[in-house]
Amino acid sequence: MKWALINIFMCISFQSSCIKSQQQYSANQPFNCTNKSLYTCNGQHTSCTSFLVFKSQPPYNLVATIAALMSANPSNLARINNASKTTVFPEDKEIIVPVNCSCSNTYYQSITTYHIEPQSLAYFVVANNTFQGLSTCGSLKHANQYDQFELKEGFELKVPLRCACPTKDQILNGTKHLLTYRLCFGDSVNLVAHKFNMTAESVLTANRLSETDTLYAFTTLLIPLPDKPPISPTVIQRHNPPNLLTSARRSKANKSIKVGIAAVCSFLVFTVVLVTVAGMICMRRKRNSQMENEILPADLLAKISSFERITKVYSFKELQIATENFDSKHWIKGSVYRGTFGNQILAVKKTSIDVCKQVSVLSKINHINLVKGFCKHQDSWYLVFEYVKMGSLKDWLKEPCSLRTRIQIAIDVANGLRYLHNFTKPGYVHNNLNTCNIVLDGNLRAKITNFSIARTIDDGNDNRIVGTRGYPEYIGNGLVTSKVDVYAFGVVLLELITRKYAVFIDGGQEVLLSTTVGAIMEGENAQISEIWGMVDLGSEENRSMGYAVQVVRLCLNCLKHDPESRPSMDEIVSSLVKIQADLQNDASCRRRIID
Repeated sequence: MKWALINIFMCISFQSSCIKSQQQYSANQPFNCTNKSLYTCNGQHTSCTSFLVFKSQPPYNLVATIAALMSANPSNLARINNASKTTVFPEDKEIIVPVNCSCSNTYYQSITTYHIEPQSLAYFVVANNTFQGLSTCGSLKHANQYDQFELKEGFELKVPLRCACPTKDQILNGTKHLLTYRLCFGDSVNLVAHKFNMTAESVLTANRLSETDTLYAFTTLLIPLPDKPPISPTVIQRHNPPNLLTSARRSKANKSIKVGIAAVCSFLVFTVVLVTVAGMICMRRKRNSQMENEILPADLLAKISSFERITKVYSFKELQIATENFDSKHWIKGSVYRGTFGNQILAVKKTSIDVCKQVSVLSKINHINLVKGFCKHQDSWYLVFEYVKMGSLKDWLKEPCSLRTRIQIAIDVANGLRYLHNFTKPGYVHNNLNTCNIVLDGNLRAKITNFSIARTIDDGNDNRIVGTRGYPEYIGNGLVTSKVDVYAFGVVLLELITRKYAVFIDGGQEVLLSTTVGAIMEGENAQISEIWGMVDLGSEENRSMGYAVQVVRLCLNCLKHDPESRPSMDEIVSSLVKIQADLQNDASCRRRIID
């Protein structure tokens, strides 16, 4: 009992001393959305001027836009970076941002605000993409009232930025400011210290690190500075993730600080990290010790580190319980079953294909992502999807609906492809877009599925286009560019407007829809009456036909033989939105006349 009391006293004493000493490096804790992972208020002052390092990325590559994002003074930001207010910084240049750092609820933070953009519909993405790890998922969750999976474009977020004020001991040793620096792949304490003309020992001490501790990319170090930081280095860093297993072996062999497992990939949209998922797996295995022990491959665990929406690794037992051992009454079609997981109905799809690639792609397109989790059992993989009430677009295509609804479905699909092409790094091509791979929820909003053969744009590898008959312009070797998806989208749009399938039977023979409509529109003297014969508006008034013809013309632009002559998805979205707005305004005018 005596020794127990002594141990308790020593622990309390140690913790008390830690509170007054330098900040503890948070390692990979910021990747866990349950932790605030801000620096504690252990400095001599409750507020101070602190500095952050932010890498310029369009649109945040101007003094004004960076200052607005960080709620910093533009004049001070320009002055410390030896820039004018109109300077355009090169991409990935490190910009020093002076901020006011204050203590609030035991944590230092500099508060800014951010209006959510379409590509940032998750706290983890905002923290690690937009704010480059200078905020954390957990601190955003605590600072805002919104549920992390219900964020919408335009919501205003309160964003706590990671900063700190020097402790009493640091001030006595000549430290005037602390700078928050985000680590990149390849960074070490020696490299970072040298960049700011500091000793490695001072940086180690400021972060309570030892020489054998592991550093994690996209986490932050505090750099103690005797004065304001020097002008940010002109060197532009672009680090690629190292091989995880090789890095681990090198770290063990050298016993020096190395960049650890990356828990987020730049600009792709990011979230549940390796540590979180590994912890979930361990907890699940411990909780279900009588269940079958399933081991996930190391390469998949590596990919999990950047997955955003895939928040669950299911055991096969869970899938069996949800589907009543894949009973026929739960069968939807093919190898897809309906399952009840708690109070949620999800779809379970069995596949023999390694889902690593598809899951990785899906994680990067958060606003159209359907996947909730996955399972590996023996030689099979299982994807757990959101259950979509209306099924595939192909199943629904023959149902009567308004032109406005069909255009909205087209806009949903176009926006999904636009995001895939332009807002993931690297950009991806779906490579197999068709009405079977588009699903509709209960509100008839469309989502794209089946990314099993998606690939990066012009990846230089095996570029065989292997889409569905009737959609891509050819099957063979060629560059996989975004124009492949544009062609397939043109066919989908034709199906929507004509309510005919991409390949249909006419006179006992198979006919390609794109070829039929293309022949009608060929030449400058195409007869509108012939187009009307192809377009099915149901019971709508003929006044809507003009808008339908505009859609058909857009389709044919997508189907041009020369890929470079086809519009981009940006242009397609703009065209469809304009048609939608004109159609809606026309309908409103008619209602006012009738009233």
